[in-house]
Amino acid sequence: MTRHFATTTWRTALSRALIGTAMAACTALALPSPAAWAAGPITLWYQRGGTPDQQKVLQKDLVEPFNAANPGSPLTLDVRSSNGDKQIRMAVLAGHGPDIVMTPGPSYALSLIDSGHLLPLDSYIQKYHLDQRILAPVLKSGQYNGHIYALPRTFETMVLYYNKTLFAKNGWQPPKTLAELNTLATAMQAKGITPFSVGNGDWRGANEWHVTVVLNHFAGPDNVYKALKGELPWTAPVFQQAIGVLNDWYQKGWFGKDYFSLTSDQQALRLAKGEAGMAPNGTFSFDFMTKAFAQTGQELGVAPLPSMRDGVPYPTYAIGIGSTFSINKSSQNPDAAAAFLDYVYSDAFYDRISKDWPGDWNLPLTSISEAKLEKNVSPLFAATISGFAKGVQDGHYGYTTWTYWPPATEDYLIRGIEQVWLNKITVAQYLQTMQDTFAKELKDGKVPPIAAR
Repeated sequence: MTRHFATTTWRTALSRALIGTAMAACTALALPSPAAWAAGPITLWYQRGGTPDQQKVLQKDLVEPFNAANPGSPLTLDVRSSNGDKQIRMAVLAGHGPDIVMTPGPSYALSLIDSGHLLPLDSYIQKYHLDQRILAPVLKSGQYNGHIYALPRTFETMVLYYNKTLFAKNGWQPPKTLAELNTLATAMQAKGITPFSVGNGDWRGANEWHVTVVLNHFAGPDNVYKALKGELPWTAPVFQQAIGVLNDWYQKGWFGKDYFSLTSDQQALRLAKGEAGMAPNGTFSFDFMTKAFAQTGQELGVAPLPSMRDGVPYPTYAIGIGSTFSINKSSQNPDAAAAFLDYVYSDAFYDRISKDWPGDWNLPLTSISEAKLEKNVSPLFAATISGFAKGVQDGHYGYTTWTYWPPATEDYLIRGIEQVWLNKITVAQYLQTMQDTFAKELKDGKVPPIAAR
């Protein structure tokens, strides 16, 4: 599941003496020569932690096969705790840290790029043809001043999970429009069923998932793109209407009575029991959902989110990048680190990891297909992810807030929407503060790269 941490603008730290000597004649944006360094051991600090079983999966599917194929460049995986991102950032800024730098997303990588601590990857992308293997709109999320510094690791979007057993019993269909969604939610409440099983009891950042939904599926990706480019203010009427729709859902009780205490496991189980009918949530929650439905014996369904306004295509998928990979400028073995990236963005690795850990390692590969995925994962997951990949390839994509929003704006977006729901501020006040915060970050160059329309 995507997790985010506070971001600070950092000053450039000194690189190791060896790398500083090798790069002394280069500008901050100069491309590295793939033959400039020798191979050798490399390290990856995995900032997401993970359960003991998940760590075993990483050793089996990632470390051992890579090391067997690259005996001269063995990989050491160092699993970090919940504050792993902070540990990685501090180490990289101090001129050391792991060879492969993992961040929680493009906006977090941006500060390290801006301070000159990550290597441009252009020559390696060309060498390994990664531009042909990674979906173009997603690959460009790591581009800065004409060069790519970060590769997307976690390819995710918001979808509508629903209780298929409950829907069949009542003759319901997944909604494709706002009118259908309103009718369905009203019918659910009349039966004592909570329309949406959602909450932020174990992750306050869940608030932004719902903001992402209405911005992309009501206001629409074109308007979101204009706002991220500074061509349309967040106070525009279409955004006022979108946040108004979200606020109406909360006020009508669509989120239930315990939103602020409901955890991820509890949300999934409530849906699996049929106590709630639907759950707008990320593809990163697929594992939670499948395990919950396995407990109840009911059937899970997944559908694209509805188009909530005329002119917004159905289906539309908001692109989310939950984490990125880069190469540390202080790495003594960037060639070996690049070989690791070549291994990760391969069908062989994706086939293994999608079978053992579906969702979290959902790489944005051009080769994703339903038939290919079905060999390793459930047909439902295969259909969901292949539909997402096709939507992006066809240009039907939007923008998740945790990927394309600058840090201070994203932080306020998460905190401020609670104030709207609790009637402490108006929608207009919320969006005005968002606009003021965003305008400053846009001026300061803190808005991450944006996939063009």
